[in-house]
Amino acid sequence: MKISTRGRNAIKFMLDLADHDNGTPVKLKEIASRQNISVKYLEHIASILHRASLVTSVKGAGGGYLLSGSPDKFTVGQILKATEGSMAPAECVGEGGTECQRKSFCVSFLIWDKLNTAIDSTLEGITLDDLRTWQE
Repeated sequence: MKISTRGRNAIKFMLDLADHDNGTPVKLKEIASRQNISVKYLEHIASILHRASLVTSVKGAGGGYLLSGSPDKFTVGQILKATEGSMAPAECVGEGGTECQRKSFCVSFLIWDKLNTAIDSTLEGITLDDLRTWQE
């Protein structure tokens, strides 16, 4: 499992929104400048996060993006699953994992299942609020 630039930048995008939340939408151009990410690329990421209901889009002159909830409600796992899909280390584990007929006696399955549980537990246990605290 390797997290792509899209996933890493989605976390930066969401964290920037959390950091600059004053009740008004934040413009992509401002986020792009602060995070050194192209506006075009951020548009793509914002679209994915909007479809996943993690951010709200506000149109118009005063438009931009807002988190769709408070920073303590969003986990790194939610953000990465929206942008990366499954975070499972193997096809046979995790949500939507393929059913393997060898599962009941496959030692490798046990490894991947334990690793998947650890990954999920870690990513779902870290919120945007945690990241804000850590960056201070």
